[in-house]
Amino acid sequence: MTDWNANQYLKFQNQRTQPAVDLAARVAARHQPRTIADIGCGPGNSTAVLKGIFPNAHILGIDHSPNMIEKAQKEHPELEFRLCDALALKGKYDLLFSNACLQWIPDHHTLIPALMDKLTPGGVLAVQVPMNGEEPLYQIIKAVAAESKWGLRDVSLPVNETLTPLAYYDILSGCSSAFDIWEIKYYHPLPDHKALVEWVKGTKLRPYLAVLGEKQGAEFENEIIHRAKELYSVQKNGGVVLGFRRFFFTAVK
Repeated sequence: MTDWNANQYLKFQNQRTQPAVDLAARVAARHQPRTIADIGCGPGNSTAVLKGIFPNAHILGIDHSPNMIEKAQKEHPELEFRLCDALALKGKYDLLFSNACLQWIPDHHTLIPALMDKLTPGGVLAVQVPMNGEEPLYQIIKAVAAESKWGLRDVSLPVNETLTPLAYYDILSGCSSAFDIWEIKYYHPLPDHKALVEWVKGTKLRPYLAVLGEKQGAEFENEIIHRAKELYSVQKNGGVVLGFRRFFFTAVK
C-alpha cells in the first residue's frame, strides 16, 4: 500500500478541517485539557486547530504515515509531531482527539475502550468519523471498482469502515462515565465533476489507483466522472455539491 499524499489531502483543506473545528469547539464548551494527543493528525491541520482553541495545553500530533508527519512538521514547526500508531501511544492524556482517522483502524469494540484507558480521570475521548457510504459518489466508486475489466476484485483494501451509531452507543455505555453522540451532514461546493474525483483521490481511491497505474488509473477516474455527471446536477453557479455525513462523539472517562 502506498503512503498517504499530504498535498492531495490538503487540496480541500478547509472542508476537511471544519469537522475538527466543530468537534474541538464542542470539547472546549465543557473541558479545558492540559495534555492533548491528536490521533491521526495527518498534515497537522487538526493539531493547529487544537492549539488555537487550547493555547496553553501541551499537544502532540501522531500519525502512522511518514508523509503526513513530514508535512505536518514542515507546515507547523511550532508544534510537536511523532510517527506513532494510535494504540502505541504512551502516557495519559486529558484529551484524545481524532478527526477522520479511526475508520482506518479495525475492531472498534476493543479500540475505543483501549483509547479510554489512555485518559486521565475525567479525561475526554473526542472522535469524528465519516459515515458517507450512502453518498452517490461512493456508490459509484464501489460499482466501478467491482467491474471485472479493472481487475480490482482481489485488491487488498485497507480497513475503512465504521459501526452504526447505536453500536457506538453500546460501546461507550460500557467504557465511559458520560458521552454524547451526534451527526452533521456537510454540503461541500465543488467547482465541477472532476473535483469529486480529486476529493477522493487522496483517500477512497488510493488503493485502487496504486494497483491500476497511471494510464488505467486515468481511465478509472474518467469512468467515475462520467457516471457522476448523471447523479450530480450542475448548480446555477456552474458547480456541484458533495454531501458528506460525519458522526461524532465525546466520551468522559
